[in-house]
Amino acid sequence: MVSKSKIKVQKETAPQPVTSESSSPSTNSVKYSQSGGLVALLARLNISVAFTSYQSGLLYMLGRNNQGAHLHQTGIPKPMGLSFDANGTLSLSSGYQLMTFHNPLAAHERVNTLFDACFVPRDVHVTGQLDAHDVGVASNGDLIFVNTQFNCLATTDPKHSFRMLWKPDFVSALVKEDRCHLNGLAMENGEPVYVTAVSKSDTIDGWRDRRSDGGIVIDVKKNKVICNGLSMPHSPRVHNGELWVLNSGTGELGVIEGAASGKGKFVPRVFCPGFARGLAFHGDLAFVGLSKPRYERFEGLPLDEKLKAADSEPWCGIQIIDIKRGTCVEWFRIDGAVAELYDVEILPGIACPMALSPTSPEIMNFLTWEGSSLPPIS
Repeated sequence: MVSKSKIKVQKETAPQPVTSESSSPSTNSVKYSQSGGLVALLARLNISVAFTSYQSGLLYMLGRNNQGAHLHQTGIPKPMGLSFDANGTLSLSSGYQLMTFHNPLAAHERVNTLFDACFVPRDVHVTGQLDAHDVGVASNGDLIFVNTQFNCLATTDPKHSFRMLWKPDFVSALVKEDRCHLNGLAMENGEPVYVTAVSKSDTIDGWRDRRSDGGIVIDVKKNKVICNGLSMPHSPRVHNGELWVLNSGTGELGVIEGAASGKGKFVPRVFCPGFARGLAFHGDLAFVGLSKPRYERFEGLPLDEKLKAADSEPWCGIQIIDIKRGTCVEWFRIDGAVAELYDVEILPGIACPMALSPTSPEIMNFLTWEGSSLPPIS
């Protein structure tokens, strides 16, 4: 059953920014729907879900209340990668900034009698436009992010836009040329272990000619390509001892078998009807972000033929996959002007979250301190 009427959508009063990808869509032209068991699943697992769309310029937080599903939207310039760590810190890469959000609410505190978490950007690092994609947190607390424009992994620097940590061996120079379209980052035990790229190209924008089958997975420590022949792979994640990857150009969620040997093979586990990008796990469930292949960079991929063979149309939203059975158990769908998502993250122990933008009017008067009793945000 689809429960459109039970999704309450709430947005900050701050103006929605216009991103470099497209004009910001009107919220009146966007429709949300959900599977009948989604709210019950979130309640049973005691989680909520954060996801981003650079197209809409919004950080979304999907939670629940007594009336059903609740979707909070926060205006952020080109929000991309998300990472939620064991300390309860939410990290985000965006158009020209890296942000670290903290939730100052005590367990008994609520904002507007509704939100049991309010993520506030306490650390904002200005990088400039690096086209930063996935982001992670190192064991020492440093942010590590995929610097796509410069084809490398990087961290913040007090003086410069970034400090390079690592780059693929096949990239000959550190220059502002998106050569291989490095995008995905898998962290394990506070260290970067795998990355994905659309190609091994070493010329500016060379990856665009290799979208169908030039995709690779790289072992960061060995600086070695361990899997070839993918189609625009994204979102590598290590889960339960396996390396999972979204082969976006085919719409498949799968694993890289033999990754440790250096001769990995992508084995698809399930097909999802869209350009799959954004992946988070909770137990035996995979939360997969889907986008419509609407723009030129997504067209002409194997996904087109797979959709035709399945007699299916692509859609935008999140599918929740039982990885043991390889089936979709619940879903959240977006129709209308918003057609592309980037990343997905799980927020454990939180029922109904919200976030504040660094430029929102509300953040100026949202003051907290140790032992404080929070005033409401109206």
